[in-house]
Amino acid sequence: MVRLRRRWALGLLAGGVSAVALGSSEPVFRRRHTEPALGRRHTEPVVRQQPPPVEVENRAAGTPWWPQDRHPAVDDRHRQIQGYASATSVAPGETIDFHVAVNPAGRYRIAIHRLGWYDGAGARTMLTSPEFDGVPRPVPRADPTTGTITCRWPVSWTVRVPDDWTSGLYQAVFTSADGWRACTPFVVRDDRRPAALCVVLPLTTWQAYNQWPRDRRAGKSLYNGYGATGRRDPRLRAREVSFDRPYAQHGIPIQLDRDHDAIQWLERSGYDVSYATSLDLHSGRLDPTRHRGIVFCGHDEYWSREMRRAVERAAAGGTSLAFLGANSIYWHVRVRPADDGRPGRVVACAKTTPDPGADSAGPTVTWRALGPPEQALLGVQYNGIVGTPEPLVVRSADHWFWAGTGVADGDRIPGLVGGEADGVQADTPRPSGVDAAVLSASPYRTRDGRRQVQNTHLYETPQGALVFASGTLCWTMALNRQGHRDERIERATANLLDRITGRVGASTGPVVQTGG
Repeated sequence: MVRLRRRWALGLLAGGVSAVALGSSEPVFRRRHTEPALGRRHTEPVVRQQPPPVEVENRAAGTPWWPQDRHPAVDDRHRQIQGYASATSVAPGETIDFHVAVNPAGRYRIAIHRLGWYDGAGARTMLTSPEFDGVPRPVPRADPTTGTITCRWPVSWTVRVPDDWTSGLYQAVFTSADGWRACTPFVVRDDRRPAALCVVLPLTTWQAYNQWPRDRRAGKSLYNGYGATGRRDPRLRAREVSFDRPYAQHGIPIQLDRDHDAIQWLERSGYDVSYATSLDLHSGRLDPTRHRGIVFCGHDEYWSREMRRAVERAAAGGTSLAFLGANSIYWHVRVRPADDGRPGRVVACAKTTPDPGADSAGPTVTWRALGPPEQALLGVQYNGIVGTPEPLVVRSADHWFWAGTGVADGDRIPGLVGGEADGVQADTPRPSGVDAAVLSASPYRTRDGRRQVQNTHLYETPQGALVFASGTLCWTMALNRQGHRDERIERATANLLDRITGRVGASTGPVVQTGG
């Protein structure tokens, strides 16, 4: 069990911390809090008949998916080995193709890993390919109108996803005979069984930031292209980006580490969780109402109209939403098929008007310019890039969210406000919910020197859903990352998710254990 300072330990005992959240495998039964339970739609008793698939999966022996050894990672100027996947998510029984280029030509293998907890190993190797012969592939020219770079490399390996693969974030790692290594992510969904929580991974945002190839010449993202001097230039950015290309450099998307922190903590803590992508939310493959809660754990900035409507309908029906990052739902995007008709392969965001591709959903500009602003759903919205990390200053310490943490109003949790931050915008509409609470009020300076205040926010919809926004990109680091973990944030997040799921000891209802 995590060693706690005396004040925290006494608070945890008084608040009734769940043993799973602190690393113990024994269930804890405790008295319920005396305040009214929130999330009324899900107050029925939870009957646990057997452990969830993710818990069983994490009993397997793990192996690091990206070993810290001397094998080098590739770079986009030489592109020693790189690849991409034909799909962003698949279900067991479906197939996924990998497209790989090797420079110079030579032999290589592909290993597929599932990312999780695995007693600290962080991943498990699921499948390794035979050796293949690889050859170089060209970098296509960007579309002269949209700036899109679309690779049409041939299929290198096709995998039918085994029926027993557990839902999760997977990485295909490409390793050349010379030891060069790169990777590409994809998600295995579970379309058959509704887990209590579904983590939606922000692939539209990952692709928006993807500058492949980051070679100071050809690469483009929704932020930048390259000028004649090799400097990144926002005037030369793409208006559309394609999933039919590798991610830059070694293939690990920017900000994926924040999602991985949340994944490891959720699986270490024993939550019943499955995984999907922002594109599944967009297409309707993911029905949020099948779950008690939807978790957006990283930097989730780029949202289509379909994505937003899906979560708004879910919250209106009583499904809770937990946003563990910041700067969420900032840009409105369109998602369109590839030129060959494959759905969900291109993300469009002009970021200016007029938008030549504007449709009935409106131009691809910020949500606050398009309406309604993100605060209308989240309770807060983006207000700046944090210059240097600042403490999160606790507010409403008597709220059930902070129960068992031992905090008092004004307590400062070091380094928790960083990256980007959200705050309550006084002149912007807020949600028409009940029991709204501002859980922090943290002054900070933006990168350009402006003074702002970060807020963590929580409210309940009239239908009983909880909507939480952490208001900082450093929240998931405090759950899991070495040197950043904070037991108070772990406990508060467990309070939230226990309420949403009705897990052991949560105040949303009694739990009945029936074996398994």
